Amino acid sequence: MSEDSITLYEAIGGEPVVRALTTRFYELMDTLPEAARCRAVHPPTLEGSREKLYEYLTGYLGGPPLYTQKRGHPRLRGRHFDAAIGPAERDEWLLCFRRAMEDTIANEKLRAIIWDPVERLAHHMQNKE
Repeated sequence: MSEDSITLYEAIGGEPVVRALTTRFYELMDTLPEAARCRAVHPPTLEGSREKLYEYLTGYLGGPPLYTQKRGHPRLRGRHFDAAIGPAERDEWLLCFRRAMEDTIANEKLRAIIWDPVERLAHHMQNKE
């Protein structure tokens, strides 16, 4: 990486934008009727989930590795295995994530760069048909 390059974390606006993204994501999950199945596999309060996603995305996008510093390797599929994630839950999660990005990340090209690997990750997380 050259001195002139920046991370996705920096390009989208760093900590305030990642915070806004995760906050909006869980607001949508908590309120959209079309995300009810996804919401149902989460704990009653979403604060812990929101903080974990914020920490994970911060490192994933090239910011400080907050998640791994606090919790070790993400092992996302293993950590989510007790949650029944089928196609409906996966698609509802993706709906919330896409809308949250649209609401918080102004640059369409940056959203597109983030979207493809997030979509692949969501499919990887599915653990039931």
